[in-house]
Amino acid sequence: MKIQLLVAISMITPGLLCAQSPRKDVQKLLDEQTAAWNRGDLLGFMGGYDDSPELTFFSGDTVAKGWQATLERYRHKYQAEGKQMGQLSFTDTQIDILSNDAAVYTARWHLAFSNGQKLEGLTTVICKRTGSGWKIVHDHSS
Repeated sequence: MKIQLLVAISMITPGLLCAQSPRKDVQKLLDEQTAAWNRGDLLGFMGGYDDSPELTFFSGDTVAKGWQATLERYRHKYQAEGKQMGQLSFTDTQIDILSNDAAVYTARWHLAFSNGQKLEGLTTVICKRTGSGWKIVHDHSS
């Protein structure tokens, strides 16, 4: 009986380890992005996105296509004169692993500004493992 249990555990454990690693890697990517945002480092934050013309960012009724267009959208919205980035946080987070190379992250985002203003919304982010690690390839935030 003990041998059968050990055999069963040894067969299950590699699968669990594979499922845990992408989840940890995706969470690390998103934690690093949040930290960069909160220190006002927009380029550091953008490091979490795939530097590709295929990157898509949906917000409201607008679509930004490509890394540069996504950066410009963030600059216009959060770094233009009189704007501030605020402090970013997430609640109701969930990471669904689709494969060893793809994941979906959903959450409620919160931005708190020094003037007391607060914004929040929902986000769905698709992440893929690329040659340079896990990157966001699609972001739909509202």
